Amino acid sequence: MSLHATAKSTTSAAVDLGRGLTLKSPVLLASGTVSYGEEVSQLCDLSKIGGLVTKAISLESRIGNPPQRIAETPSGVLNAIGLANVGLERFIAEKIPFLRQLNTAVIVNIAGRSIDDYGEVVSRLDGIEGLHGYEINLSCPNVKDECMIMGVSREATFEIVSQLRKITPRHLMIKLTPNVTSISSIALAAEEAGADSVSLINTVVGMAINYKTRRPLLKNITGGLSGPAIKPIALAKVWEVYNAVKIPVVGMGGIAGFEDAMEFFLAGSQAIQIGTMNFVYPDIGEKVATAIEQFFSAPEAPPFSEYCGGLVTG
Repeated sequence: MSLHATAKSTTSAAVDLGRGLTLKSPVLLASGTVSYGEEVSQLCDLSKIGGLVTKAISLESRIGNPPQRIAETPSGVLNAIGLANVGLERFIAEKIPFLRQLNTAVIVNIAGRSIDDYGEVVSRLDGIEGLHGYEINLSCPNVKDECMIMGVSREATFEIVSQLRKITPRHLMIKLTPNVTSISSIALAAEEAGADSVSLINTVVGMAINYKTRRPLLKNITGGLSGPAIKPIALAKVWEVYNAVKIPVVGMGGIAGFEDAMEFFLAGSQAIQIGTMNFVYPDIGEKVATAIEQFFSAPEAPPFSEYCGGLVTG
């Protein structure tokens, strides 16, 4: 099985995800793990990676959920941040000037309370230069009665993507939750509505308890589990979606190094996002991107376009 025709690659590991979103490397830094790029840029050469996905932006600023809202677990992290962010106005005034200076793709993650909220944010950002696409967050498990509700409904997913497609000519990447009965059904709805790519998986709903105090470790009780613990789940979901849709798949979930990234490519990812491990090794994106480039630049290496989705199952 080869790379879908909609994603073009060069002789190295660069990839075109469509509608103007071309990545010099298939490595992206995932939303929520590198804020708006300023801090990580001092520790990682962002020009070596494919792009940065910003922390989620909503129409109004949000303080998020009350603490405690992060808890470490074996091979992972539970978080219930609750989409805390500076809001659209401050993002435009304070964050975009820095993002414009980056020699890499900038993808803005967008969250909302309603379809109108998503549409307003996209509409306001669409006239601003220096942005290369949007990742539409329909899958946050830590915010009740908002984007998570949209992300588990095929009909709601189709409606919101359809509306956003009418607003913007820029790349629309739809972030999918694994906390559904059929993730491929949601992915198909996004594709049918005009999405250019899908990214998956977002965090898995989890919980941790202090048995001595008899209390949950998170004030929110449950949160989103990320990190190496969820990699097998993520790989299975990427494989499922890759075999269901024709648009590019951007894989994430537990990637901790070069070998993990290569597994995601074989499962069908045309690009990957590194999340939780940014907290452990802030330069991991640069290192993984360099290793990937070296692998596919070797004379004996297969073309990147043939490697992606090239899992041998027989």
